[in-house]
Amino acid sequence: MKDEKSPERAALDAIIDELTAEAHSDDARIWNFHQALQKHISLPCDGFVIGEPVKLVSFNYDGNHRRGVTTTCRRSDGREYEVGASEVLVPRHTDGSRYLGAYRHWLGLVPYALDEKATRRTAISGARARSITLADPVELVVLSVKQTTARCRPLQSNQTITLRAGRIWDVIPGEIAVVRPRKQWNHAGTAYLSGLIESTRIDASALGFIPLKLEDRGNWDPAEEYWGEQGEPIEKWAKPIIARGPRRQFEMEQVLPGADPDDPFSDPITESNDRKDAGDTQDARDILMKLCQSDLRCLDAHAHLGNLVFEQRPKDAIRHYEVGFRIGELSLGASFNGVLPWGCIDNRPFLRCMHGFGLCVWRLHRFEEAKCIFDRMLWLNPSDNQGVRFLIDNIDAKTLWETAEARQGNHYGSDRAS
Repeated sequence: MKDEKSPERAALDAIIDELTAEAHSDDARIWNFHQALQKHISLPCDGFVIGEPVKLVSFNYDGNHRRGVTTTCRRSDGREYEVGASEVLVPRHTDGSRYLGAYRHWLGLVPYALDEKATRRTAISGARARSITLADPVELVVLSVKQTTARCRPLQSNQTITLRAGRIWDVIPGEIAVVRPRKQWNHAGTAYLSGLIESTRIDASALGFIPLKLEDRGNWDPAEEYWGEQGEPIEKWAKPIIARGPRRQFEMEQVLPGADPDDPFSDPITESNDRKDAGDTQDARDILMKLCQSDLRCLDAHAHLGNLVFEQRPKDAIRHYEVGFRIGELSLGASFNGVLPWGCIDNRPFLRCMHGFGLCVWRLHRFEEAKCIFDRMLWLNPSDNQGVRFLIDNIDAKTLWETAEARQGNHYGSDRAS
C-alpha cells in the first residue's frame, strides 16, 4: 500500500487518468496508450526484453485486445521480432519510460520501468558477461541446442554466446549449465566459449523472467459442470473439488514468437507437428529450438520438445516438460487456488507440460510424486480433458507405466488431448 501512495505511483495514476478518462472502451484506451508511447518515446531507442539489449523500432496496435500494444524490436544481429509493449524495459531517464510504466500499471503489472536499480543491474551484468574468467566455472542459461553447439547467456546477463562442449546434447533449453571454460573468442560478431559441462539444473526462479500474465475469466462454478449421469455416484476425486465450491478461473498468457494470432496457418507449433508427422523430426526440433531461443517462456515449445523424445527417452523428456512446468508455475505462486480450464486455449501449453511431466514421473517409478501432480491437475482443470483421472488407480496401485500402457494400447501417450 505504501508503494501505491508514492510520488512515482501517483504520477502513473495521473497518466492513466489522462489517457483513459474520455475512452469508453478498452480498444480506445489501448489506442490512447499506443499514441502516447509513439509520441513520448523517440524511436529507434535502446531497450531490454527479458534482459536482452535491443533497439525498439516501433509501437503497434492492430485492434487485437488480447495482444494490446506491441513493440517491434531489433537484435544486435539485425533480426527483428515483435513482443508485447508490457515486456519492454527502458532506462528511467529515457523519455516515455513513465508511459511504459503507466501501461503496465493499467494492465495490473508491476511498473518495472521505474526500477532504476534493475536497469542498472542489467547493464552491469551485460558488461560482466563480456569478460568471463576462464579460471572459474560459469553458469549459463541454455537457450537452444544444435548438433554441436548451444546458444546460451550467462546467468543474470543479457549477452548471448555460443557454447562448444562435449556431449552438448546433455543440455536442454531452460536449464542452467555449470561450465568450466577452456577458451573464449569472437568471430563475425558472435561470442564463443568452449569448455566442460560439469552439471545442469532446473531453477526457473533464477532466470529473471517476467511471469506469464494471468487473465481473470470470471467465476467457475462446479454446480454448472458435468460430473456424470444423474443417479450415478460422484467419483471420489471429484467430491472435494465440488465441495470447495465456486472459484475464479484464469487464462495464462501464451508466448509464441513469430505467430500471427489472426492467421492460424502461421503457428510454428503446428508447423513443427506437421514436420514430425511427415517423419522430419530434426526440422520439427529445429523449429521448437528457435522458439525457445526467442523466448524461453514459450511453454508449448518445451511441451513438444518433450513429446519428440517421450517414447524413447523419458529421462530427457521429463526435463523438457519440467522446464515448461516450472516457468508456468512462476505465474501461480504458492497460494494459487483458481482454475485453469482447458477451454481457455492459452492454458493448454502449461497443462501439456504438467501432463507430460506427470507421465514421465510415473514412468520413472516416482509414484507419490505422480499422484500429487495429477491430483493438482484435476484441481486446476476439473473437466480433465487430458484424462488424468483414469491414471489414479494405476498409480495408487503402483502399477508400472509400461504395464498400464500395454493394457490400454498407447492410451497414455504424452500428446493426449494435444
